[in-house]
Amino acid sequence: MERDSVNYVLLYDGVCGFCDKTVQIILSHDKHGTMRFAALQSNYGQAILAKYASLQNVDSLILQETSLKTGEERVFMRSTAALRIAAYLGGMWKLCLITYLLPASVRDWIYDLFARHRYRLFGKYESCAIPSKEVRERFIDAAEVPH
Repeated sequence: MERDSVNYVLLYDGVCGFCDKTVQIILSHDKHGTMRFAALQSNYGQAILAKYASLQNVDSLILQETSLKTGEERVFMRSTAALRIAAYLGGMWKLCLITYLLPASVRDWIYDLFARHRYRLFGKYESCAIPSKEVRERFIDAAEVPH
């Protein structure tokens, strides 16, 4: 799907310090300003997790891509989601795409290893962080639960 014809929603762990910082980095490097965000813990995030059997018990970055032309929806998780975000951001972030040379199982093993230790390394919030006023419209609220 071409970037201009896709709606991107990044689902992330809203209580994870690293995940919050990642969202802030994406916001500051997103030239297109079209990627939206929802915490996995939100109503929207929970509805997406419930919609796809493959996402049951997933505690990972999830990228939801929906074609604006056909309505076709696809979800990507773990290292593949991260690499699709790098491709979306473009520029120097595209250098990360070289890791596609590794088998997905190896990339995901590394991703999972880091994810297991992310709270210890970067902290954990008591609740999801509230986005600043300047970017709040890019965050999906409870009223936007998908069907």
